[in-house]
Amino acid sequence: MTAGRAPLVLAHTTAALLAAGCLGLTLWRGIDQPAVALAFGVLVAVGELSRWSGSGEREPAPLGAAGALSYALLGQIAGRPSHHGAAQVVTVVLAAALAGCVPHVASGRGSTADHLTRRLLTVGFTAVCFQPVYRQAGPHGWGGPAYTLLVVALLVLTTLCDAVLAAALAHSRTRWPFGPLLRDELRARLGIGSAVCATGAVMSPAVAVVGLWALPVFSLPLLLTQLSCRRYAAVRTTYRQTIASLARATEIAGYTPPGHARRVAVLSLAVGRELGLTEPELTVLEYAALMHDIGQLSLVDPVPAGATAALPAEEQRRIALLGGAVVRQTGVDAEVAVVVERQADPYPEQPVSARIVRAVNAYEEMAREEAGLGGPLSALERLRLACARDYEPEVVESLARVLQRDGLTLPTAG
Repeated sequence: MTAGRAPLVLAHTTAALLAAGCLGLTLWRGIDQPAVALAFGVLVAVGELSRWSGSGEREPAPLGAAGALSYALLGQIAGRPSHHGAAQVVTVVLAAALAGCVPHVASGRGSTADHLTRRLLTVGFTAVCFQPVYRQAGPHGWGGPAYTLLVVALLVLTTLCDAVLAAALAHSRTRWPFGPLLRDELRARLGIGSAVCATGAVMSPAVAVVGLWALPVFSLPLLLTQLSCRRYAAVRTTYRQTIASLARATEIAGYTPPGHARRVAVLSLAVGRELGLTEPELTVLEYAALMHDIGQLSLVDPVPAGATAALPAEEQRRIALLGGAVVRQTGVDAEVAVVVERQADPYPEQPVSARIVRAVNAYEEMAREEAGLGGPLSALERLRLACARDYEPEVVESLARVLQRDGLTLPTAG
């Protein structure tokens, strides 16, 4: 087992041990208040069934997460104290999540193992922290501000733990830098994560006052929020597909080789993650990498193999400026146009995204020219020799690290 896979194995093992222990303890003691357990189990299962498979969202099942958190924070039902403990919470969430994940596993959509690991560990953490403390003080010991502070503190800690766990799992699987991953995870919690925490925090005291009828009432706003987020994600996907289609115009016209724009975009994103760019910056970088050659459509005679890196500096700058003008007319974000039109400027004057696109584009062209085992190595060496004049040294070294992890090969288009 490599050191990079250690967090992944540790998280999965811990979740499996927690699930086995809680399941055994619950079976030995029996289920307290089965109707309540069934109601929350159904809520979590429905949330998992509506999971956004393959959406890339930080929280693909917000309703399931809110239902699990509310059950972990439940102290009373309609004025009567609840009797379930942390072990039963984990067991009910495990059973419901497994039932809700069956269609996703059958269709091969999404990363179910990581999703279940995060769900069990975060819910287990909340339940272990809340249930014993609440039971020891009794329902009358946690009134008003004390109860509110306890719930808010637990939700903040749970959010932090989930963000760290998600970043660690992503780092183990992708080998991207942990720091930028954690930063993006924490930033993402301000979106749908805030709605999940707020719903989970409000749902448990609502059940304590009015009973289980509060579950469908307080689930409806989160369902509507999830529907709105899903529509936004669909629009964003369509937007990206439109940009990718525009980028293929140079390939269809014969100005660039098939798959060139996609290969540059894949490598540029990897280098951007290596350098710690934020998610919005990575989006701009991807769009600019896809459309970086669109200015070649203004040429009367195509450049052989679309290799603009070998052209004179003035010709490169003219093509880049024409490409930026085309991007502006398509209605794409102005930041993308800036990156496209400045990719031929001297690198000290370029934004980081333009430096990345320039270096990766040159590497892809050089590696194609020198096909064979020595192609990638020779291309990388030529980039390093040109660092003093044309390419940002830090970008080139980040590209070298990315290529070293991937075996010094060009990424597959698609």
